[in-house]
Amino acid sequence: MARWIDLDTPAGPVQAWRADPTGVPLGGVVVIQEIFGVNAHIREVAERFAQAGYAALAPALFDPVEPGVELDYEQSAYARGRELRDRVGFDRAVEIVGAAAHLLQSEGLRTAAVGFCWGGSLAFLANTRLDLPAVSYYGAQTLRFLDEPTRAPVRAPIMFHFGRHDGSIPPEAIEQHCHALPLAPIHVYEASHGFNRDVGGAYEPDSAALAWTRTLAFLADSLK
Repeated sequence: MARWIDLDTPAGPVQAWRADPTGVPLGGVVVIQEIFGVNAHIREVAERFAQAGYAALAPALFDPVEPGVELDYEQSAYARGRELRDRVGFDRAVEIVGAAAHLLQSEGLRTAAVGFCWGGSLAFLANTRLDLPAVSYYGAQTLRFLDEPTRAPVRAPIMFHFGRHDGSIPPEAIEQHCHALPLAPIHVYEASHGFNRDVGGAYEPDSAALAWTRTLAFLADSLK
């Protein structure tokens, strides 16, 4: 049971990929895209959450500036994705994530955010700004926002997944996360950036499987 739906947001209408479980949902999950749009991979992630029992919603964050963008993992797509990311901006993206969470919450579902790459940094902001339990996968731009909990104390749990060999997130950056958020579980894997993605060349199946197991356990505990 997966399909596109229309989502009203403060940034205007966007499309969102919705995947629902066969039974009563255990909760809701906002799946936050990488810089490649809500492409086949992100839709599959949402569907995996549905198979695990959650109502999942992946909003198309690029829609306010260019609707319907789906990028592959060729080198040229990275520059295009970064351009679109910068045009949307963090504040507008967080507003869209908040609208997706509100839709799920309006159905009586306790809701969390899980994001990857750009979405990993947005998942952190969904935690600090929207009070959502959150799981951040290799968010390379989180460092610039690490002081936000001092302005808006974290009121929901958060978990981080990092690759030890991620060139965009050096060991000292991970250490800064540990220092800023000493109570947050921060997991480091023998993997590089994008290790959860089974397309595009960075996939590390053992790390991805362990991170997925930890993510589902986190959701079960945070949304119970």
